Amino acid sequence: MLQAPSLGKLAGIRHGFFNRTGGVSQGVYATLNGGVGSDDAPENVTENRARMARALGVAPERLVTPYQIHSPDVATVDAPWAAEQRPRADALVTRTPGLAIGVSTADCGPLLFADAEARVIGAAHAGWRGALTGVIEATIAAMETLGAARGRIAVALGPVISQPNYEVGAEFVDRFVAADAGNAQFFAASERPGHALFDLNGYIAARVERAGIRQFEDLRLCTYADPARFYSFRRTTHLSEPDYGRHINAIALDDEAGDGRH
Repeated sequence: MLQAPSLGKLAGIRHGFFNRTGGVSQGVYATLNGGVGSDDAPENVTENRARMARALGVAPERLVTPYQIHSPDVATVDAPWAAEQRPRADALVTRTPGLAIGVSTADCGPLLFADAEARVIGAAHAGWRGALTGVIEATIAAMETLGAARGRIAVALGPVISQPNYEVGAEFVDRFVAADAGNAQFFAASERPGHALFDLNGYIAARVERAGIRQFEDLRLCTYADPARFYSFRRTTHLSEPDYGRHINAIALDDEAGDGRH
């Protein structure tokens, strides 16, 4: 479990960007696959997620993640749900203690948010589509409805595919530049004609800053370049593997007694 120092110093808040080690899954899923949408054995995913929940100080059923659809949609959470009742969204927010909210990733940007004073937290899955259409801003706005203030919110970006490994086509570049001409700064030349390298880290950071967040930390870890620690959808595609594992990135509020356990 990786942690962001900026979030780690906040009282009453636990968080983790889980890597692929420490679980029970085998093969391409080795070992801490948390993806309920993968083809991994369900009992392995259940055990892996239980281990993550314990690391965050909550019961297994109190670690919740949405059914992600690459959208700007946010769900407000106050209680756990059954697996088949997962909301279709790409971000979660809560002010309920003892509830770990998270998102799954395998190259996209995992963002964890916290206003320690208001005791409001959030988690967002920021792939290129979600970031472009406003999932970051929507998460912040949803936190504000629960009492957070964006001037106090700390945001951390976990492992994400880095620019040297994120090659995209001309139509991808055109989409971003059409949305904002300034987005051209997030693309670098590729060795392949008609292609470019996209800086998802930089784009996410710019959106966070533009939203008025003053406390932002990027762990600067690349999922694609570190197969020993991280799953990667793009690396799996390049290797023609049948499937890939998913990381869980989650955050929780300790309960009022401070022990965080339920």
